[in-house]
Amino acid sequence: MSATPSVLSFSLIVGRLRGAGCVFAEDEAELLLSTAPDQAALAAMVVRREQGEPLEHVLGWAEFDGARYVVDPGVFVPRRRTEFLVGRAAALARDITRPVVVDLCCGSGAIGAALAARLDGATLHACDIDPAAVRCARRNVAGVGGIVHQGDLYDALPRSLRGRIDVLLANVPYVPTGAIALLPPEARDHEPLVALDGGADGLAVMRRVTAAARDWLAPGGHLFVETSERQAPHAVDAFTHDGLSARLTACDELGATVVHGTRPTA
Repeated sequence: MSATPSVLSFSLIVGRLRGAGCVFAEDEAELLLSTAPDQAALAAMVVRREQGEPLEHVLGWAEFDGARYVVDPGVFVPRRRTEFLVGRAAALARDITRPVVVDLCCGSGAIGAALAARLDGATLHACDIDPAAVRCARRNVAGVGGIVHQGDLYDALPRSLRGRIDVLLANVPYVPTGAIALLPPEARDHEPLVALDGGADGLAVMRRVTAAARDWLAPGGHLFVETSERQAPHAVDAFTHDGLSARLTACDELGATVVHGTRPTA
């Protein structure tokens, strides 16, 4: 006769998570208990979290901008600080009739989906070079009628969008290559390198985005990029070099820095 498996109580899960170094063990335990369909699934989820897998991958979802979005294992987890980028973009796009929104390097698709959900009549296109991200994003943008393309930046987009994009979101990788090893293991070991590595100074992918942005933005269209505080002045220089007006904004509460560029109307 097999032994009855022990029941994982809240206090037991908290203790195990604390032992694994989880700072917010109580909050995580509540999420695991509310998400797991049964004790067997819960036990497996606790083990995965103890082994350092990101909580969002274990749960299968992440909360972002007030909604839950699917996050499959191996897909970049949307950060709460990026809600600031979405808010900045929404504030400028609310007065655009049926705006065309594009989410480059979309990862899970949460950023583009969150912005489209805030806007009336938005048309959303998203793209990513990673097939796993594309599969995940297609599930997340379906509710707002979005379309996801696979490919490298603008090469993935339909040519018909050239010169028609009202809001271009580019949450590109911006960690310098030499700093990848210093990232927390959750990111370094479980998120795709292509979503983290921004080249020698962290701005290589961003420069590729700004270099072609004028060709893809509509007159008066906006580009939003998240960066670090240290990189921000160099990012502004890249925007200006490539013919976009540039404005830098930051949110201390979220630890977010956003560069916003606009294509001239003339």
